[in-house]
Amino acid sequence: MKILSYLLSSIFGLVFFSLLLIFHPLQWLGLKLFGQEGHQKVVNIMNWFLIKSLLILGIRVQFENKQELPENTTLIFVANHQSTFDIPPIIWYLRRHYPKFVSKKELGKGIPSISFNLKHGGAALIDRKDAKQALSELGRFAKSINKNKWSAAIFPEGTRSRTGKPKPFSVNGLKMIVKYNPEAFVVPISINNSWKVFKYGKFPLGIGSPIKIRTHKPIKVDSLPFDELIAKVETTIKKAIY
Repeated sequence: MKILSYLLSSIFGLVFFSLLLIFHPLQWLGLKLFGQEGHQKVVNIMNWFLIKSLLILGIRVQFENKQELPENTTLIFVANHQSTFDIPPIIWYLRRHYPKFVSKKELGKGIPSISFNLKHGGAALIDRKDAKQALSELGRFAKSINKNKWSAAIFPEGTRSRTGKPKPFSVNGLKMIVKYNPEAFVVPISINNSWKVFKYGKFPLGIGSPIKIRTHKPIKVDSLPFDELIAKVETTIKKAIY
C-alpha cells in the first residue's frame, strides 16, 4: 500500500499544485472584474476541484450536515484541526454562509491561490508571536464578518493534530469574535480521518481513508455565559471524534 502511495502521491501533488497555479490568476480576474462576490465564486469552484483531486488518493470527503443553519446572520464555525484538507470541504459545502478563516500570518504570502485568497478574501492573518497584532487583527476580522454577514471559521486548537487526538482549545480568538457578534450562532464541526493523509509525513501521502466531517446543532452565542458556551462547543466536537 505504501509503495502505491508513492505513485499516487506524485500524481496528486502535480494535480493539486497545478490547480493552485491555474486558479491564482482566475481569482485576480474575479476580484478585479466582479469584486468580492466574483472572487468568492472562483474560490468556491477551486475548492470543489481540490476536494475532487483527493480521489486520486482514493480519498472521498463525506460532509454530513443535518442541521438547519440560520440564514442572514453570522455563523461561527468551530472545528478540530487535523490537516490542510479540513479547509476545502468547509469552504465548498458551507459556501452559502461565506466562511472566512482565522489563519497564521505566514500563510498570507508565497503560496499560489491560497495566499491570495487569505489576503483578499476576508480572512484574519495573525502573528502568533505578537499578541497585540493578533488581538488587533481578530478585532478587525470580527467587525468585518459582522458588517458583511459573513461567517467565521476557526480551529481553536491552534495547530493541527498529527494523530487525530484533539488538543486543548484556546479561547482567545473565539472570545474576540463572539464579543463583536453577540447575535451569532456557533456551529461545532467534528472532523475525522483527515490526519491520515499525512500519517507517513509529508510524502508519501496516506491513501484510501475517507475524510468525514459533521456539523452539530447551532448554539446561540448569547444563550450561555462564554465559558459555558465554549465548554459545550468543545465537548460536542470531541465526543464525535474517533
